Amino acid sequence: MSGARTLQPLAPVVEPQLRVGAPPSPSLIRPQRPAVKLAPSLLSADFARAGADLITVHVEVCPHLHRTLQAIKDLGVKAGVALNPATSLATLEETLRVPDVDLALIISVNPGFGGQSYIPSSTAKIQRLRQMLDAIGSAAWLEVDGGIKPGNAAEVVRAGATVLVAGSAVFGGPHSVAENVATLCASMAGC
Repeated sequence: MSGARTLQPLAPVVEPQLRVGAPPSPSLIRPQRPAVKLAPSLLSADFARAGADLITVHVEVCPHLHRTLQAIKDLGVKAGVALNPATSLATLEETLRVPDVDLALIISVNPGFGGQSYIPSSTAKIQRLRQMLDAIGSAAWLEVDGGIKPGNAAEVVRAGATVLVAGSAVFGGPHSVAENVATLCASMAGC
């Protein structure tokens, strides 16, 4: 599976630092934004009821990752796992072999705020994760979130990403969202 199939502009995302309490408002979860990223908790069921069809949990805060992923799947939604920049791919080795993972997310900035620069070592990490997924025949999407810009989008796709999340590259700067999306897509021509 090579080449990005989805360009995912960063729409409002429910994250712990936004201090959204339970039950989450269905208006925060839009059909065009299929993922909700949160620390694993009892809120997963609330987000599923609110309309999320994919819930992504951070490996770093999930001591029982298999159990958490299965609980998400039991809600009838897809399950994803996210890794911060300094987290080793080894934390995913056993989990990827289980059909509970629909998405593996490489975070390519230090999470917390938009507009950060892409961490260059993320490219090699994306390549290694792509090799891991291909070796086991996984159909999981490989998503990359953080610092995606026209200057690096093609590199990230060539490394193996199938979903790119772009925030400031789409919503920032002097150009319209449509112009920014067109520029980002054009930067990946031939990938």
